[in-house]
Amino acid sequence: MGIKSFKAITPGQRFKTVSTFEQVTKSKPEKKLTRGLKKSGGRNNLGGVTSRHRGGGNKRRYREIDFKRGKRDIPARVAAIEYDPNRTARIALLYYADGEKKYILAPDGLKVNDMVESGEKVKLQPGNALPLEKIPVGVSVHNIEIREKKGGQLARSAGTAVQLMAKEGKWAMLKLPSGEVRKVSLKCYATLGQVSNVDHFNISIGKAGRSRWLGRRPHVRGVAMNPVDHPMGGGEGKSSGGRHPVSPWGQLAKGLKTRKKKKPSDAFIVKKRK
Repeated sequence: MGIKSFKAITPGQRFKTVSTFEQVTKSKPEKKLTRGLKKSGGRNNLGGVTSRHRGGGNKRRYREIDFKRGKRDIPARVAAIEYDPNRTARIALLYYADGEKKYILAPDGLKVNDMVESGEKVKLQPGNALPLEKIPVGVSVHNIEIREKKGGQLARSAGTAVQLMAKEGKWAMLKLPSGEVRKVSLKCYATLGQVSNVDHFNISIGKAGRSRWLGRRPHVRGVAMNPVDHPMGGGEGKSSGGRHPVSPWGQLAKGLKTRKKKKPSDAFIVKKRK
């Protein structure tokens, strides 16, 4: 995947870069595998804002992705690689041998007419899904189940890959991109390879308007506000706040641990990312 820059004939194009979409082979999605998508604008059922800086953005249709890879031992042909506005990775349209069509996350290097399969005895090649107990140690995987038969939840964004570090008893040790080492059951399925669109993290938004297309509203600094609006607001001239950074409600913004001590979840973390 390449990145395209622009001749700066406007200020907004000076730093803007976009993907070249070389891997994409089809422009319109499979209609039966899409559905409408409602936007919340970051608001709950009472109309109150629960997630700030969200709203607007271009209209999208949701592509229904098969994260479970539940069609076992049925080969599928890759019919197309498509762009998905709902995620950073590319998606692959599969035509199964029994006639069914499904979308999956496209691994890096997957091409049209390649064959992929899911099951316990399939080949070790990118795009194939196997239980962790059948995958050799050291191999990179993505779209990993946390609970058996729930569907892939780990490593789904562009360019992500998780390394299978070791197998101990009924557990697999996975090293995540953050550096965290986590235990996952060996019965859980994972897909071989790295997620496609590896260059995504090199893309520069370039202008504020492009963030609005993505549904991201402006984020104003607290020190630029008045005292009535933020604990760090006010002061003569360009004041820097005079206290440790906090949220609009006074909660420390840098370094305060907000993770709840949930024993079932923490029990699976062997090494924390920090």
